[in-house]
Amino acid sequence: MFGLELFSFRAVWTPMFLFAMIGLIILYFYLVGPWRERHYPGEKGASALQKLSFIGAALLVYIAHGGPVNILGHLMFTFHMVNMAISYLIVPLMVLYAVPGFIWKRMFSADFWGKLRFLMHPIVTLILFNMLFSLYHVPLVHDYVMTNFLVHRLYYILLFITAFMMWWQVAPPVTEWARLTDVKRMAYVFANGILLTPACAFIIFASNPLYATYNDPAVWAEAMGYCIPGDTSFLLQEFGGPDFFNPFGVLEDQQMGGIVMKLVQEVMFGIILAYIFKQWFKREHKEDDLPNPGAV
Repeated sequence: MFGLELFSFRAVWTPMFLFAMIGLIILYFYLVGPWRERHYPGEKGASALQKLSFIGAALLVYIAHGGPVNILGHLMFTFHMVNMAISYLIVPLMVLYAVPGFIWKRMFSADFWGKLRFLMHPIVTLILFNMLFSLYHVPLVHDYVMTNFLVHRLYYILLFITAFMMWWQVAPPVTEWARLTDVKRMAYVFANGILLTPACAFIIFASNPLYATYNDPAVWAEAMGYCIPGDTSFLLQEFGGPDFFNPFGVLEDQQMGGIVMKLVQEVMFGIILAYIFKQWFKREHKEDDLPNPGAV
């Protein structure tokens, strides 16, 4: 499908990255199992749903960055945006839910984290993630990142970290670390939706192809070096360019990618808003139902 059969097993499935994700899952089960029993015997372990959430998050990370979606994201812009949606709108929430609070407390127990506390201010996290995401999709920046592999890795890691920081405000895994009330969390999610919209609109309504990575054969072949080791010039001789793998036109593919990102964002933010509203509504009505000792 989409020409994946034309690439090697290693290029499509990246076995070493799969082993890394399996190792991460094993580490997680060790931390919530034997390690917790030895060091935090009084702490509640991870539920079956939390464990499934972590396995699912690791699987999604593998598919997006080591599996088929990784190489497809270099062939079509639509899959690039699928990768972005998985990595920054879905996986962080799954991990925040899956990892018990006592692990987060242990991770951030060192004193020096206190000096970086200002970075976790809700406004800072809101701006950081959306600024980096929007900047990444400026054509010149995008093509530079996609063709400079060290920058590519560092930028993706930075986006991943800031996505966690952003979602932390919405779904804090440690209750006492929450900095926003339910109403403010709903406003925060709504603000995220607004700030992501210009980048998506810029992509969806562009009248011309924006990214050389997906329409210039030479730039595309250079960017494919991220997935295929060695000299990638043979790709130009065998396939001519990314058009060979794209069943849609370059512009249509670009527009579809923007739509995919916006739809996933709307669905995720809608689910989160509904959940927060439900929790807030239940809490408010629970307080209303409490007996009033001063009543006659």
